[in-house]
Amino acid sequence: MNRRLLGGACLLGMSTAGAALWLAGDWLPALTARTAVAQQAPSPARQPLYYQDPSGRPEYSAAPRKAADGRDFVPVYEDIGAPPQAAAPARASSGGHGRILYYRNPMGLPDTSPVPKKDSMGMDYIPVYEDEANQPTGTVTVSPERVQMLGVRTEAAAERTMTRSIRAVGTIAVDERRLAVVAPRFEGWIQRLLVNETGQPVRRGQPLFEVYSPELAAAEQEYVIARQAEGAMAHADPAMRSGTAGIAAAALARLRNFDLPAEEVVRLRRTGRVSRTLTLTAPMDGVVLEKVAIQGMRFAPGDTLYRIADLSTVWLLADVFEQDLGLVGPGQEASIAITAYPDRRFTGKVTFVYPTLNAATRTAKVRIEIPNPEQLLKPDMYATVEVAAPLGSTPVVAVPDSAVLDSGTRQVVLVERAPGRYEPRPVATGRRADGQVEIRQGIRAGERVVVGANFLIDAESNLRAALQPFAAPPTPTQEGQRP
Repeated sequence: MNRRLLGGACLLGMSTAGAALWLAGDWLPALTARTAVAQQAPSPARQPLYYQDPSGRPEYSAAPRKAADGRDFVPVYEDIGAPPQAAAPARASSGGHGRILYYRNPMGLPDTSPVPKKDSMGMDYIPVYEDEANQPTGTVTVSPERVQMLGVRTEAAAERTMTRSIRAVGTIAVDERRLAVVAPRFEGWIQRLLVNETGQPVRRGQPLFEVYSPELAAAEQEYVIARQAEGAMAHADPAMRSGTAGIAAAALARLRNFDLPAEEVVRLRRTGRVSRTLTLTAPMDGVVLEKVAIQGMRFAPGDTLYRIADLSTVWLLADVFEQDLGLVGPGQEASIAITAYPDRRFTGKVTFVYPTLNAATRTAKVRIEIPNPEQLLKPDMYATVEVAAPLGSTPVVAVPDSAVLDSGTRQVVLVERAPGRYEPRPVATGRRADGQVEIRQGIRAGERVVVGANFLIDAESNLRAALQPFAAPPTPTQEGQRP
């Protein structure tokens, strides 16, 4: 009877073992190998990397402990190797990040482990390397693939002289120093027009029109008679000669008050004949901006018959806002865009800032002088101007404005400490101009900062900084006391 029971028990044990072998599959050889290693007497010089569940399940411990069935965890040594998913905390990583210190929760929860494990959703815990743990708070490490995917761009901080572009609008105006009018000082009639088109170019001394003036003719006749009397009294007593000379001088002064051309006075002295008409000429080179003269019309003293301007140099009268007036001054270069010529840029120089301010628009006029040799710029053209105004004479450290993350209470710049490793660093900013921000404190010249996709890195940096107080790795003793 005992033999039968013993045989049945052996047969049942063999069946159970066979079923175990069939269910175990691939882990039985690993379990056999680890059991053999556990049975070997470890050398005193060797220290186990970690301890594994004796049944081969993916449960690990940094210190000796027992399984639920009372068996001891199996020590695993470095020369035996470890499963790919079970890298030990003290083992050096293959990615060049130093030793793995511990593993953190993949969802950012304040939970760490000294050995590889999975969370409740089956996600692997993320290893934390030695060089990452020794970085400043919030430092983020990004893989090269992710850097390329996010489009992370960096640029070196540099010392530069800050300049700010002052933009304004204005209109082209005639240079007031190159403007002249033709307004006779005597009454008369226009007998003949020689320049009868608005916009016609003229040269200095070119005849404009012929006039007849009884008043002017009478003054010329008086001068001729006075000259003849002065000649007739050449041998008279000094008092008579002095009187006739004074009359001639008075007649000549009257002609000059009428603005009689010097050539006409010379002709009168030479010929002694009074001309019925007088030809008036252009006072300067330029173009006729305005023509009132019509053939046969009567004009009074002081009537403007022609308005002539030299357009080889023109003015741009720009309206500069009150807040920018302190940065604009004479001598600064200006770049001008004209609506009529969108593909061309003109250059000019600030020559004057007007002393008055428009109370309605809060702008002041700024005069910019522009050379116009091709006569392309015409009065009353609309223009846009940019003036490069320096913000200081000494260079300052500056970065692109996209590099600064401004929360309203503080400004942060992501500094590239190494390829793929970024440190958030608070900075003190200063003036801003043309896409650049002055960095008064926090960044040195030459340090590379993130200028693209930095808000994504900053979000992960803030998360890591918030979780840092909870991320202290547990001690081996604490892990060994876990159930």
